Amino acid sequence: MNSLLGGGIVCAGVGNILLAASTATDYWMQYHQASGYMHQGLWHFCVPGKCIINTENIGFLNGVGIYMIMANITGILGMFLGIMAFFNYNTVVRLNRTFFAAFLYYLSFFYVLPAMVTYTLMTVYYYEKQYENWRFSWSYLTGWVSVVFTFFSGIFFVCARRIHSPTGTEV
Repeated sequence: MNSLLGGGIVCAGVGNILLAASTATDYWMQYHQASGYMHQGLWHFCVPGKCIINTENIGFLNGVGIYMIMANITGILGMFLGIMAFFNYNTVVRLNRTFFAAFLYYLSFFYVLPAMVTYTLMTVYYYEKQYENWRFSWSYLTGWVSVVFTFFSGIFFVCARRIHSPTGTEV
């Protein structure tokens, strides 16, 4: 159980770091204009030399930002519960914490996946018409990698619970 919990916590830690970096940074998309390369994230539009807070009411950016924040919160709570499962030697409490850590990581996955899909589809639809030379950037890619890590964190926690669950105590 400890090796599966450890794998879950490692995936959770990497996933949380990538998710936080993706949410906080302003390199989701880059494009070229006459004044140079510009980039934008969920919160800012950046031109050479300065970044401007996104004051446009672009609904999909607001929705993606909210879902990413919720994924961060549930991921941190899931990691906390996963770590707490190491420190309790009572089997039932330990398995319950493992179960809820898995639940929170699947919840985090189901927040970040629609956020990434929505951003992808809406960006292609919205910016394809406005800019010729645009591309997704590293913050966007980091978000997609965090989707994988949050999913596998849930898998590790579920496996840790299933393998060591005594019969009759399944939740």
